[in-house]
This record gives sequence, C-alpha cells and structure tokens, in this order.
Amino acid sequence: MKKHLYRPTRDIYSTEGEELVGTRMVLCVTGSVAAYKAIDVARLMVKHGAEVFAVMSHGTSRIFLSQEMMKWATGNDVVTELTGNLEHISLADRDTTDMVIVYPCTANTVGKLANGIDDTVVTSVLTVALGSNIPIVICPAMHEAMYYNRIIQENIKKLKTNGVKFLEPRIEQGKAKLIAANELLQYVQDSQIGKRNKKLGGMSVLITAGSTAEYIDPIRVIMNMSSGKMGMSLAKEVHARGASVTLVYGHGSVDPGTYLQAPNIEIHRVNTAQEMFESVMSELTEKRFDVVILTSATSDFSIAKRWNNKIDSSLDKVEITLVPINKIISNVKKVCKHDVFLIGFKAEYNVEPKVLIEKAYSKLLESGADLIIANDVGKRNTGFGSDNNEVYIIDRQRNTTHLPIQTKDKISAQILDFIERKYLSSETTN
Repeated sequence: MKKHLYRPTRDIYSTEGEELVGTRMVLCVTGSVAAYKAIDVARLMVKHGAEVFAVMSHGTSRIFLSQEMMKWATGNDVVTELTGNLEHISLADRDTTDMVIVYPCTANTVGKLANGIDDTVVTSVLTVALGSNIPIVICPAMHEAMYYNRIIQENIKKLKTNGVKFLEPRIEQGKAKLIAANELLQYVQDSQIGKRNKKLGGMSVLITAGSTAEYIDPIRVIMNMSSGKMGMSLAKEVHARGASVTLVYGHGSVDPGTYLQAPNIEIHRVNTAQEMFESVMSELTEKRFDVVILTSATSDFSIAKRWNNKIDSSLDKVEITLVPINKIISNVKKVCKHDVFLIGFKAEYNVEPKVLIEKAYSKLLESGADLIIANDVGKRNTGFGSDNNEVYIIDRQRNTTHLPIQTKDKISAQILDFIERKYLSSETTN
C-alpha cells in the first residue's frame, strides 16, 4: 500500500473561513529582519482556504528565515532557485495564480522591480507577474529614512503607476514597520470578492449586530456580553456575495470600521435598545431592503425610571423597575412597504435542543419571520464572545437544519447558502 505523507497544513486548511478557497497565492519573502512574519501570513491565508507557495532567495533562507519553516507554514515546497522547471513562469501564470505578495519587501527589491533588474528568484517571479498582469501586492519594511528616500519614493510611484499595489507601512520609532498580517489578509480577502459567485449581487441587506446598553444612571448600565462577532461575520459574507450592506451596530468587542473596510457597507452606531429600534425603523422607512438579518442581542427590557445623577453608593437598597421594549423583529414587516425576507436570531441559555427549537419556532410565528436561527449561549465554546457557534436554522414549515460547532465565519457562509436557496427560490416562485 502506498504511504501518504502528512501535509502540515492539512489540519488548519479553511478552519477560519472559506473566503480564499480555490485561490492560489504566491508569497515572496525578501531579506529583511521582518521575514519571520511571513509565517503568520502564510498560515492565515491557508486557514481561509488559499493554496500558498513561498519564494525566497538563498540569502533570505540562509540568514533570516529557513526554507523548512516556510514549507511547514505553506504545506508546499519552497522555491529558492530557478531550474529547468521554469518556476518563475509557472508561479506567475495568469491562468493559475491569483496574486503575488511580497511580505516583507526591502528597498532593494522595490528598486530592482522598478528598474527592470531581474537577478534573484523573487525579482524573476515579480518580473513575469508584472508582464502577465497578475495583481502584485508589496508590503514594505525598512528604516524610515530609507522609506522616505526620494529615489525609493520615485521607485514606489513608478510601480504604482504600473498597477502594483502598496500596503503602506506603519511609521514608528524611526522605522517603516510591516503592515500586520491580519490587515494584509483583509486586503487579500476583499480583492477576491469580485471573483466569487455573487448570487446576492444588486441586493440590499440590513443587518443588526452587537448588544445594547440600558442606563440606570449616567454611568451605570445593564447590558449583555454579546461580542457582535456573528453579525460582523455575516455582514462581511453578505458583502462578499455582492450585496450592499447596512449595519446597525451597538456594543461589541470588534470595531466595525476596522473589520469591515469595504465599499458598499454603511455603518450606523447605536447605544441603547431604543436607538437600535429607531435606527432600524428609520432605515426600513427610507430605503428598500431585500433581506433583513437581526443578529443583535438587543435588550428585552429598559429601565422604567433612570436616575439623572449617579446613584449614591452608600444607599442600603436600590430598586430598579424594568419594562418591556418594542421588539424590532415584530415591527419589520409592518414598516416595510414591500416584501422583505426576514431572518431573526433566538438565543437561549443552557437548554435542551428540543426546547431551543420550540422557543425559536414560536418567535418565528409571532414575528412573521421567514427564518429563525437559534443558538444556546450557555454551551461551552459557543457563548457570547466566542469565535465559534452552533446553530439551528428553522423555517416557516418547521424544517430544522443543524449546523454543528465551527467558526462563526464558516457558520455565516452556511447561513448565507441557506438564505440564498430560500430567498432566491421564493423570488422565482413570486
């Protein structure tokens, strides 16, 4: 029997998302002390589904980063020299390679590429990529004085004019520091949006996310621990499928302005449940949405009487009266003047799946939602703030689909697959 060799990236492939599935990325590493950071970039791209091939010169692999480390990081052999196999041609083939990334990129490599000098394996790959119109992304790393050298800036300008993308470094402590791996990943993901199947292209989607705060006095609030990660992940996935997104966001652990750096995403920040309600109703009144997804953990109750001043901490007893708040989900279809596909979320704490599904289905019937997504925030590794989730999707016929525990990015992709099937089929029927 033929023995199969273990591939070091097998266990992490697409574990954090599928945005880059089917893509081929060439990662060029040049002779910088920041070269070790290329390991993080390679692993991140693999975790989001990319096939990554590393290219390094002998000098880089001998002094800064070993060839074996990059082989471990990518799961593929590392190219350190050109042979009769014409590696520079095959790696920069426009029919198979989606992007060539230089991380980190030295001033030396910038100068060589800008002036047509082709004397290393990295510059050979870049020269062919530039001639093949393959997207090239350069992430500079050097001392600040070098970066602002007029000749180097002229070289950068020359390359930009020829279509090369530069992800600017952070200027700190006299150095032009390499862009963070997660920021590069975000750019790579955004760049691939146009190549994905855009079944939601041309549609408009409203999403709520995060928690809300109910003020007891000017400095004390009642709120839950929702991180907003599920809604943020859905917003990103909806945008990736071609829809324009309006996000109404309360409190959470993720900054939407940083996480969702993309066109066609409009973000409204709110604080309280009433602000969330008013913002959503205003959007629904003024705009036409095809789909509404309510992931926010909006407060169910508000404070009946809010103290105008800070409550004296010396008091023996403070009584707070809670009153119900208008439910956003119950008002969506009342406000919309057209058909809208409505998806709600129902969170319970430490209940049996049967009870969770029953309560979620009751909420669907009461609100007129088309789908309800139920999750138990009391379960280990799927509660508020977790990067994972486990959900049940219930439709109006009470058909239930279970999505077992996995990352929220993967859950989002499967939820959107489900919504596409349901929504597009209902559109065809109508």
